[in-house]
Amino acid sequence: MSDSFEQRCQQIVTSLRLSPEQKRHFLALEAENALPYPTLPAKARAALDDGVICDMFEGHAPFKPRYVLPDYERFLANGSEWLELEGAKDLDDALSLLTILYHHVPSVTALPVYLGHLDTLLQPYVRILTQDAIDIRIKRFWRYLDRTLPDAFTHVNIGPADTPVTRAILRADAELKQTAPNLTFIYDPQVTPDDLLLQVAKNICECSKPHISNGPQNDKIFTKGQYGVVSCYNSLPLAGGGSTLVRLNLQQVALRSNSIDDFFTRVLPWYCQQQIAVIDARCEFLYQQSHFFEHSFLVHEGLIDPGRFVPMFGIYSLAEAVNVLCEKEGLAGRYGKDETANALGYRISEQLAAFVENTPVKYGWRQRALLHAQSGISSDTGTTPGARLPYGDEPDPVTHLRTVAPHHAWYPAGISDILTLDETVKRNPQAVVQLCLGAFKCGMREFTANVSGNDLVRVTGYMVRLSDLEKYRAEGSRSNTTWLGEEAARNTRILERQPRVISHEQQMRFSQ
Repeated sequence: MSDSFEQRCQQIVTSLRLSPEQKRHFLALEAENALPYPTLPAKARAALDDGVICDMFEGHAPFKPRYVLPDYERFLANGSEWLELEGAKDLDDALSLLTILYHHVPSVTALPVYLGHLDTLLQPYVRILTQDAIDIRIKRFWRYLDRTLPDAFTHVNIGPADTPVTRAILRADAELKQTAPNLTFIYDPQVTPDDLLLQVAKNICECSKPHISNGPQNDKIFTKGQYGVVSCYNSLPLAGGGSTLVRLNLQQVALRSNSIDDFFTRVLPWYCQQQIAVIDARCEFLYQQSHFFEHSFLVHEGLIDPGRFVPMFGIYSLAEAVNVLCEKEGLAGRYGKDETANALGYRISEQLAAFVENTPVKYGWRQRALLHAQSGISSDTGTTPGARLPYGDEPDPVTHLRTVAPHHAWYPAGISDILTLDETVKRNPQAVVQLCLGAFKCGMREFTANVSGNDLVRVTGYMVRLSDLEKYRAEGSRSNTTWLGEEAARNTRILERQPRVISHEQQMRFSQ
């Protein structure tokens, strides 16, 4: 074990592709993973070792939560005793304070994954500044975020209201076309004006951002303004976050089942229980042994509350599970192509949601985990993220959205799909608006689109520049997530999403 550990460390320190900071991060991961894993029941340990359950490589000793969502509003108002900072008086103060706090917000990536609901946070500090003055400051700040937090899992929320800061962020994001930060626009039909949603659609055409979240749907789960969308597509309580994310490989569960009935009555419930055991073990270490919540100034100053952290019960490879089960029953249907197969997929999501809702966890917001359709990792092979349709053989955009929409009601911690639209949509961004509104009408909580021809594209949820993937193979990258995108491009077929043209006939189908 020692020789293997030393060899891995030696490979890291001698890498031609990694920066010194990236080497430090990977060396720290090696050190953590040299420690014993939290004690697990034998059956849960076997499920983890067999790959039916995946702990997302969070590390053997969870000494910090996976995702942290501080109450930045409280911080800007009060400052921080620990950081020796007074509250903000103007926009310059607010931006400066945020840049300081970001470096003290941990996550699984070692960088903050939630940078705040920025337009709501910053607008009170704008005061008498002109739009030009706001634009200059936001663009400078946007560039700062990408250069000092070079990780595409960093995430900003904006909307639903139309403010000068909202417009400034959209302008900066479209112009700079950076991989970081990721961006979600929270849409509310009672608040968001039509021309703002159209501008969001124009931004998507320009740089494949932002992701659009159905605000009223999330409000029902978390209450209005009390959540954030972070990292890729993770919806979590504000002033709390995600303690851990463990995911279930549904394809492997299906392969271990004798029939559809056996899957639902015996095998799926059994592996769900093993996943809860892994979640509980990891959370027990975090809460009882790491001392994070005892010593963090974020807790002492009221910026996070240990009771608002929730473990995420993740799943993936639903498509493959459905196809395996259909084969076992001699059915010809395939997920995304057949109503019977699709109905089987909806049944799986519904049963998972019922299990998570009715199963207590040792440590968690409301004493429950939250179900999450996990959007894949770069090392996945032969599986499809979450409840998505398999890559490369998707139907037209409307059929695509209508097929996946019924799943969205069951995954409160986040679910996603990625449409890839033909670049002709740039001439008609209103078509993106209609697709989004139609999707929300069908029950979708999240709407995301890549536009073919753009250099900036979404991978599983984070952003990469296609031009950076080629450069990385030769010289590395200043972005911490380029290597993930490069690996995902090789392993997960992410670039095989077929660009689809939006026709007027398809748009009409949403209104029928």
